[in-house]
Amino acid sequence: MTLPRVWNEPLTGQIIAQLRAEAERLFRVHQLPAAKADWQNRRQELRRQLWEAMGVSYDSAIPLDVQVTKTIPCDGYKILCLHYQSRPGIRVTGNLYVPDGKGPFPAVINLHGHWAQGRLAERVQSRGHSLAKNGFVCLAVDAWGAGERSTEHGVYTYHGASVGGSLLPLGETLLGAQVVDNMRGVQLLAELPYVLANKIGATGASGGGNQTMWLAAMDDRVQAAMPVVSVGSFESYVMRSNCICELLPGGLTFTEESGVLALVAPRAFKLCNCLKDSNPTFFVTEMLRSFAEARKVFQAVDADDQFSYQAFNLPHGFWPEVREAMLGFFDLHLKGIGHGQPRRELPFTCLPEEDVMVFPKGKRPETITSVVDYCRQQGKLLQAKPQPALEDVDATRFDLFSLLNPSELELDNAWRHDDDNGWQRWSVAATGGRLIPVLYRPPAGNSGAVAILSSPTGKDGLENSALLSTALAEGDGVLLFDAWGTGEVPSDNENSTLVSLHTLSRALLWLGKTLMGEWSQEFDVLADFAVSHLNARKVIFGGTGDLAIAACCAAALCLNSSSQVTEVMVADMPATLGWQDGPDGAVKRTMAAFVPGLMTWGDLAMVKAILQKADIRFRQVTA
Repeated sequence: MTLPRVWNEPLTGQIIAQLRAEAERLFRVHQLPAAKADWQNRRQELRRQLWEAMGVSYDSAIPLDVQVTKTIPCDGYKILCLHYQSRPGIRVTGNLYVPDGKGPFPAVINLHGHWAQGRLAERVQSRGHSLAKNGFVCLAVDAWGAGERSTEHGVYTYHGASVGGSLLPLGETLLGAQVVDNMRGVQLLAELPYVLANKIGATGASGGGNQTMWLAAMDDRVQAAMPVVSVGSFESYVMRSNCICELLPGGLTFTEESGVLALVAPRAFKLCNCLKDSNPTFFVTEMLRSFAEARKVFQAVDADDQFSYQAFNLPHGFWPEVREAMLGFFDLHLKGIGHGQPRRELPFTCLPEEDVMVFPKGKRPETITSVVDYCRQQGKLLQAKPQPALEDVDATRFDLFSLLNPSELELDNAWRHDDDNGWQRWSVAATGGRLIPVLYRPPAGNSGAVAILSSPTGKDGLENSALLSTALAEGDGVLLFDAWGTGEVPSDNENSTLVSLHTLSRALLWLGKTLMGEWSQEFDVLADFAVSHLNARKVIFGGTGDLAIAACCAAALCLNSSSQVTEVMVADMPATLGWQDGPDGAVKRTMAAFVPGLMTWGDLAMVKAILQKADIRFRQVTA
């Protein structure tokens, strides 16, 4: 069966325009106080909000348990290959570059960006070699899921998308995990007898620059920080290409990036971006917007001279010219020498990647837990817990609504177009300007039921599906629609190499919403439409894959027209939001499945329990 189109062309631009406008509005709302007393009151509360959004916590009492696997002698310094404990069961791999001599030395934690090899990449190694040659201890660490902490040792893969996203249903974030890992790295440096504990800095480029910003904001032990090609604005992240490791769920609901920058005051802070960067998020103009707002706080605490920026006429990266600026910056703020101007590097030689690995390639011990391992383990632990009795269904339903946090959508209008091959074609408008393309086939008899169905790939994903075939065979009315971001209402700026709907889902999370919530609300709007325009006496929600989850959530929420919802019929719906074992793992999912905290709330089993309590039939459809 080939389904007709509702419109003569897709409705492009609707989603990006709406979400960008919301982000632009919030940028203007989140202004920082210019008075010192006002900032001191805000500072503590802002840090609390950030930790809560990150979903993790830092515990200095946990033993670091530093283990060195080998030492590599170099010209004027040595490299220790080591790993340490960040949180119980989670260990960080790294290289410690130590100058010859007794010290004590100032130190710098060196954070890598999205280079496939993590800290092992030459562009990351180079900073360690250069800093050590110039009298700094340098700790370079792998971000969780990257470098030697990848899913398979020696196979360098991307730690974002569905990998890092799988932490979200557990109520955790990859951003928060990185902050804790790096704070533990600072703790490691501070406890070394040959390191000046009050002279520790941080730097990194791209994703590593983002880590640098967050580390300096959350850890007062970092006395000087220089993030490179990373500082922009939270607004600029929305509907642009960025990683899950840079996502703070709900971040734009209570602050902007300028607030994070301001948390570094009054310590030394230099922002470095490049004029030839191709990513709008990291344009120098975006950096300057956040710099200008954060500067109010540095001025308020009499630290205006500690806050600076530099724009390099270079593309995205941490180039030799930037490293020379780094040396001058750390000389001034960690050694107390010079004037902060760039200093020429001493020559050094980077080593082959395998030489500086903590473990021989492919022989990493099981004690080094990958993100996938962790998500699989935590998911199994949650699933093994006894399902609590559902006593207060309204309270449980309210908690689900709070997690999904959908926009307030209601049926606004509807227009019928010419029929096509037995299908009625409709444009259904919801409040807020959202337009939903709908196909409807009237019932064969007089059942009075309308099945409302959708697929993560749009209506086309239902063609020749068991779900659609079953609905048609049962003689009920059948309504098909393209959910937000799919089919004829596509999400612009999606990166096809990542998990489906990555950009849209991540943008909504920044704004405190979820794509699963938006989809659930659309089911509810169309239930109203079916009752008011199609004379439905009862409604069936249905979907495949992640739209099956949305159908269940919509029925469980019982928002506007749920009194008519009698059944949910689904296909290819997972039993849990936890990591799925198999050849593709969680990659088959869309990003919409990663709803923050939904697994710890009760997972999909709790959603089904609400359906059962509401006497809504749940049915799995198979081919």
